[in-house]
Amino acid sequence: MSKMTSTRTILRNKRLVSAAGAEFNSKRNYSPLPVDPLARFKKISQQSAPKVLITGSLGQLGRGLNSVYKYMYGNECVTMTDIVKVPSGATDVNNYHYLDILNTSAIEEAVVNKGIDTLIHFSALLSAVGEQNVPLALQVNCRGVENILEVARRHKLKVFIPSTIGAFGPTTPRDNTPDLTIQVPTTIYGVSKVYAERLGEYYNSKFGVDFRCLRFPGIISATKPGGGTTDYAIQIFYDALEKGRHTCYLRPDTVLPMMYDTDCMASVVQFLAADASSLARRTYNVTGFSFTPEEIAAAIRKVMPAFEIDYKICPIRQAIADSWPRSLDDSGARQDWGWNPEYALDETVQIMFALLQRETGGTTAPKVASA
Repeated sequence: MSKMTSTRTILRNKRLVSAAGAEFNSKRNYSPLPVDPLARFKKISQQSAPKVLITGSLGQLGRGLNSVYKYMYGNECVTMTDIVKVPSGATDVNNYHYLDILNTSAIEEAVVNKGIDTLIHFSALLSAVGEQNVPLALQVNCRGVENILEVARRHKLKVFIPSTIGAFGPTTPRDNTPDLTIQVPTTIYGVSKVYAERLGEYYNSKFGVDFRCLRFPGIISATKPGGGTTDYAIQIFYDALEKGRHTCYLRPDTVLPMMYDTDCMASVVQFLAADASSLARRTYNVTGFSFTPEEIAAAIRKVMPAFEIDYKICPIRQAIADSWPRSLDDSGARQDWGWNPEYALDETVQIMFALLQRETGGTTAPKVASA
C-alpha cells in the first residue's frame, strides 16, 4: 500500500468519525467530540520519527497503532509482524513480515535489518483463550517477553509491553485500583502479565532498558473480538447490527473498566514520547470509563431503540471478571505525563455504530432515537 493510499484511508476514517460526532452532538447534550479525532497525535509527536516494530500486529491493538504511527510519521516508520496471514482486503496492513517471537534470532534479525529503535510487543494469548491452553500461554506470554527484553537489552531499544486489569486479582481493591497495590491474579494471562511487568522493571533497573508498560482496561474497537473477557463490549455492536440483540456471557451488573480504541492508541503514543525523566515508575494504569452490560445496552438503545439483550452466564468468564477491578485510578499517568482520555460511553457507542456500518458496507443502519 502506498503512502498516498494509507493517508487517504486515515483521512476517510477521520471524516467518518467527525461526521458521526457532529450528528451525535446535535441530538444529545454531551460534550463535543473532537473535530479531528487524530489531531492530538500530531501534538505529541517526537522530533524525529521512531523506527517501530510491532509484534502481534494483526490483533486488536496492532493494526490501529500501525495506522496512527504512519499517520504521524509516514509509511516507513513501522514494521508489522505476526505469525498469521494478512486478512484479505486489509488495506491498513503494509510492510508486514512473519515473525515468531519464540525465536530470538529472528527478532534480532528484524531489528538489525530494519534499523528498529522501538519494540512494541502485543503478541499474547488473552484471558479466556489462555485458560484453555496454559502451556501455550506460558510459552507465548512469558518466553516471548523474555526474548523481547533480551533483544532490547542487546540492541539498546525502547520497549513497550502492555499489561492489563487481569494482572490484579480478588484480593486487590476493586474500586479506583491504584498503580501500586496487591497483585495476585487468578488466570495464567494475569500471572504472565505480572511477570512481564516485574521482568521489564528488572531489565530497566539492572540493564538500563527503557521499558514502559501500561495496564489497559477492556479496549473497545471495530476489530472483531479475540478471546478476552471484556470482548462482549465489542461483540455487542456486531450483534446489534446483524441481529438486533445480544446474548451476554456476563451478569447484567458486572462492572468493568473500559477504554475506546483511539484513547488507547493515544496513551501508547503519548507514553512512549514522554521524557524518561518525567516517569515516576515504569508501569502505569490508564482507563476511560466503567460500565455494566445493562448500561452499555441502555446506551445502545439511545441509537437503536429496539435493541435487546439477554444473558447466558459463562462461569469461567464471570469468575475472571469478578476477580478484576471495577475501576482504575490513573492519576499517576495524568500527573506524570499528561494522560487524558477523550471518549466516554455514549460517544463510543455512536462512533462504533458508524465504524461498523462502514465496515459492513452500510447495509444495516440503526435508527437513531428521537431526542
